Formats: sequence, structure tokens, C-alpha cells
Amino acid sequence: MPAATPDTALWQELGWQPSPEQLQQLEALQTELRSWNSRVNLTRLVEGDDFWIAQVFDSLWPLRSLLQERADAALECIDVGTGGGFPGLAVAIALPRARLTLVDSVGRKTQAVQAMAVTLGLAERVQLRCERVELTGRHGQCRGRFHLAMARAVAAAPVVAEYLVPLLHPEGEALLYRGQWSATDQTDLDRALTPLNATIRCCLERELPAGRGQRTALWVQPLGPCPRSYPRAVGVPSKFPLGQEARA
Repeated sequence: MPAATPDTALWQELGWQPSPEQLQQLEALQTELRSWNSRVNLTRLVEGDDFWIAQVFDSLWPLRSLLQERADAALECIDVGTGGGFPGLAVAIALPRARLTLVDSVGRKTQAVQAMAVTLGLAERVQLRCERVELTGRHGQCRGRFHLAMARAVAAAPVVAEYLVPLLHPEGEALLYRGQWSATDQTDLDRALTPLNATIRCCLERELPAGRGQRTALWVQPLGPCPRSYPRAVGVPSKFPLGQEARA
């Protein structure tokens, strides 16, 4: 049998408690994932701790301060490479006034996530874009728009930075979800951010509950407008990550 909804200890660890309505939405999201996984391979992390810790908790822990201090803020957020809807749908539930744009290049996934958003009552605040993010970053409706741009388990950090920074509002921030993080990783990201006219604001690290592994969250903020040459053409950021020449 699937594990029950987690007790309050998990929310205490997170530093945020979902309302009864939000908890109901999270449970409904788990149900929807089970249903859609039988038709579309969205994620294997659906049951028990796989869902509540490796999906929900992992999506929300870097946002602890925001959840505690600005949970009702009307933020414009974007989740790049949303896959099965994380962190985007979890953030949409946790931030009830935020508007979320979820981007993925796989049509069957965006269709499934859009359907889940409708079922969860999030359709007015969640929209899906089925396209490569390099195109999103050059689109007039998206470039320079978002207060929060996120990417979880998408690509190497310098690549993700090139995806996210062009999307940021002048006062916005990018959130890069990472696992283990080293000094070399930090140097590579610093080098990539220089041409993007951005910098690392802070680096947060923690162990997930129940031995679910090390996590790192990188918060990146713009220093000024991102040059119009970024993001580069589809496929180029991943083939030739920014800062690679300097490292070589």
C-alpha cells in the first residue's frame, strides 16, 4: 500500500506547513501522477518518501524563506525542464498567488502536466510551453519577465545558468537545484555567469530527510541586463557551455 501523508515532522523540517487545502492538492497531485504514469513516463518518484521527500520537499526546501515571509506574493515564476511537473506544480500549490510558466520540449509531458494543473484547480495560474528553453529565453513574452526562474535536474550548472538568466526580471533571481557541489563546480558557474552579467547571491546546502542525499541550491541574481546574444541557438549551450574555454 502507498505510504500515508507525512506527519507534521516533515513540515517542521521544511519550516512551512501546508494549509488543509494545499495538503489536499499535494495528495491529489500524487494521485494524478500515478494515473498519468500509466500512460506517460513522467517520473518514478511517485510513492511514499519518493513523492513526499524526493519530489515535494526537495522542490520546496530552497524556498523556505519565501514560504515563511512572502507566501502571498504575486510572483511570476518559471520552471525550465519541468518534466513531470516539479518543482513547478509544488511551487504553484505552496505559493497560492504566484503564476507559473512550465517549460518542457516533450509534448506528451507538457500535455500531461497541463491536464494535472486543470484537475488540481491551478489552470488559471499555471501555463505550459512546449518548446526548447533557448527559444523561451528569446520570446518577447518571457525574456526579462520572471521574479523566480527555476531548473531542477536539467543540465550542468553553466548550461542552466544560460537558460535561466535571460528570463529574469531586473529584480528577479534564478534557482539552480543541484546535488553534490564542489569548488570546481563553483568556479565553472562563476565563469559562466560573467558573460551573462549575473552573480551567485548564495549557496545553500542540506541533507534531505530519511537519508535521501545531499542537495545544493544556488541562488543567482542579475547585475544588469543580460546581453541579447544569450541564450545562444538551440543546442549550443549544452554543446559549448559558457566558461569552458577559460577552464581549458
